[in-house]
Amino acid sequence: MADPSSFAAPDGCRTHHLYLRCRVDFASKSLRGTVALTVRAERDHLRCLVLDTKDLTILKVVVDRQEAKFALGQRHPFKGAPLEITLPFELGKGQDMIVEISFESSPKSSALQWFTPEQTSGKKHPFLFSQCQATHCRAVLPCQDTPSVKFTYYAEISVPKELVALMSANRDGDLPDPEDGTRKIYRFFQNVPIPSYLIALVVGALESRKIGPRTLVWAEKELVDKCAYEFAETEDMLKTAEDLAGPYVWGQYDLLVLPPSFPYGGMENPCLTFVTPTLLAGDRSLSNVIAHEISHSWTGNLVTNKTWEHFWLNEGHTVYLERRIGGRLFGEEFRHFQALGGWRELQNTINTLGSTNPVTKLIPDLKEVDPDVAYSSVPYEKGSALLLYLEQLLGGPDVFIGFLKAYIQQFAYKSVMTEDWKAFLYSYFKDKADILDKVDWNAWMNTTGMPPVKPTYDMTLSNACLALCQRWIKATEHDLCSFSSADIKDLSSNQLIEFLALLLLENPLSVSHVKQMQEAYNFNAVNNSEIRFRWLRLCIQAKWEDAIPLALKMATEQGRMKFTRPLFKDLYKFDKSRDQAVRAFQQHRASMHPVTAMLVAKDLGPDGQKA
Repeated sequence: MADPSSFAAPDGCRTHHLYLRCRVDFASKSLRGTVALTVRAERDHLRCLVLDTKDLTILKVVVDRQEAKFALGQRHPFKGAPLEITLPFELGKGQDMIVEISFESSPKSSALQWFTPEQTSGKKHPFLFSQCQATHCRAVLPCQDTPSVKFTYYAEISVPKELVALMSANRDGDLPDPEDGTRKIYRFFQNVPIPSYLIALVVGALESRKIGPRTLVWAEKELVDKCAYEFAETEDMLKTAEDLAGPYVWGQYDLLVLPPSFPYGGMENPCLTFVTPTLLAGDRSLSNVIAHEISHSWTGNLVTNKTWEHFWLNEGHTVYLERRIGGRLFGEEFRHFQALGGWRELQNTINTLGSTNPVTKLIPDLKEVDPDVAYSSVPYEKGSALLLYLEQLLGGPDVFIGFLKAYIQQFAYKSVMTEDWKAFLYSYFKDKADILDKVDWNAWMNTTGMPPVKPTYDMTLSNACLALCQRWIKATEHDLCSFSSADIKDLSSNQLIEFLALLLLENPLSVSHVKQMQEAYNFNAVNNSEIRFRWLRLCIQAKWEDAIPLALKMATEQGRMKFTRPLFKDLYKFDKSRDQAVRAFQQHRASMHPVTAMLVAKDLGPDGQKA
């Protein structure tokens, strides 16, 4: 099956290894160098090779030391342009060739964000990071940019010698750059085959702290000790994941805390998970994101979706596994509480997107649809709800984890589609085929809106949140003085998140309600980003003008799309803050991640396009 998000034709030939040598140039905001692809023919009489590129300058192509003719095809609005290479000889099935391409990336590469020293914590040195998921590796280097192709890689990266380079790979030392005494070359190897979207690079004034036998945490020195405290439970989570899913095959598991504009909560780059500084709550209460990224080491990185239409295979299984880790560490009630929170998140997303929106299908059609535009919590939460529902149908948590472990073993190092997963599910539970036949597969996979069935959730930790939510919804103006800080003194951070999430599913509260909530609970003073985000959304939806500056500040001080996009949308809908939202976007757009800026511009309609 062809990947609608890629020009590459892996049925003709496939990349098995990639060797990257490049120079990181902060002055021109570009990567310059060569990438050598070891490519194997999948059929006879092969005369051409098509690679994905986006905004790259291609200088030269050499195939097995012979110069080859090449042309860039027509540019597509979001897929970039195909690089069509004419081979200087014919290749037969099973034969390998080395295709070496000299290239330069563009300063406007959608995969790379370049920071001036002023935009960093230390204020002294520039900073660079990449974000290749879903289809942005082609904006770093020419490649078969589809998750159906996996390869090993080796890299040599030249950077200014006062900076550190890290990649999604094991470190292989560094040495002075023989061509330039002001620079250093960092070397890396990744011996486990990965898809292109997992290539990652960061360059900056980074320091590390050891937080476990196989884990360093990396950040700018101003943040690194805070990060070491926040993520101290990483090894416990890793061991628990191994117990549930099988051996960890990647060697090192490091964490890198990025500048605030990083667009995601985390990115599961092998050997080096990238995370947002919005996780630094001070009390380790948001470390479930680390459990999520750890889980990707098995579901996503080891077993990968073949195309982005089957993204739920990566994310649904990872959310399920992340919550299983939480259940082991903090109890089954906690696992169910997190899962119920996920169901609410799904309701919220579907309310926002619309229940007939085609991207709310578990398997959306991405023909001529940008995977970034289709991205939402649907594959995460609809996918994990399906797995929880199947767990409950098929005999409980212990039985189902047996299936998950076997699925990972069966498809390790491969890329799969939903049909492969489903066929394996049926073969593993062959004695329960009658139960599986009763599942409405079409409604789960191919229908928009909420799932056809809601799993059963343990409500122990949710009941207090529900009760408090109901009190606020039913409270008249006269009742408001009955609320006080005593209401929430026994609630955990996670329960406060759930309480606010429940309120967001209801009709907006009145201004007097949110004013009294601030008076009683002082949510404005809370640093936990998940609480702060939901609280500010509640205030803007209630049309409380005092919250506008706080919501604008949160929308622009960090760039995690989960927070930034809904806050901008709410501010834009509120007539009193619409103009301020557009002005704030105009002012901060240049320092936003390219994907975040593109999507917020869409969210703000015609005003965003003008910005």
